[in-house]
Amino acid sequence: QVQLVESGGGLVQAGGSLRLSCAASGRSFSSYTMGWFRQAPGKEREFVAGIHWTGGQRNYADSVRDRFTISRDNAKNTVYLQMINLKPEDTAIYFCAADPKYTSVVLTTTRGYHYWGQGTQVTVSS
Repeated sequence: QVQLVESGGGLVQAGGSLRLSCAASGRSFSSYTMGWFRQAPGKEREFVAGIHWTGGQRNYADSVRDRFTISRDNAKNTVYLQMINLKPEDTAIYFCAADPKYTSVVLTTTRGYHYWGQGTQVTVSS
């Protein structure tokens, strides 16, 4: 069983920055592909960014490419999402997710991830 705990959300003005963290329990973190998803009110949960368990592949949604950066620190069992130039449309609950299946690519759908955190709210004011 893996537990994921997100932190770092908050209220920020448009153009500002935030860094989200996701701390994972367990001893197999380095073997998990990790993803960040978000869900805005009334919308479906959508893929934001993912990093392969090898660290060799990173995927981003087109809407956040060049503004968000995903990274991981296996020694700390933590994955990060650095967000810059935030926009009001980035407002959502952000979820961390883990794919423990040694997949060859970073999956971009919710069904590809087995473990989920509770989420952290990000609100960007205009």
